[in-house]
Amino acid sequence: MAPEGGGDDAFVHISAVERAGMRTLDKDQRVSYELETNTRGKTSAVNLQSA
Repeated sequence: MAPEGGGDDAFVHISAVERAGMRTLDKDQRVSYELETNTRGKTSAVNLQSA
C-alpha cells in the first residue's frame, strides 16, 4: 500500500485483509490502517478498515 500523503509503501499480508472482512484489496482502494513491527523487525499494515 502507498500512503496517501506520501512516504514509504506499507506491506499488507492477506490475513490482515481477511481479518478486516475483505477478500482482496483493489488497486487504488482507500483504506485506513496502523503499522506494526513484528519481532523480526518487519513492518506491516494491520487493523485495516475501508476509508
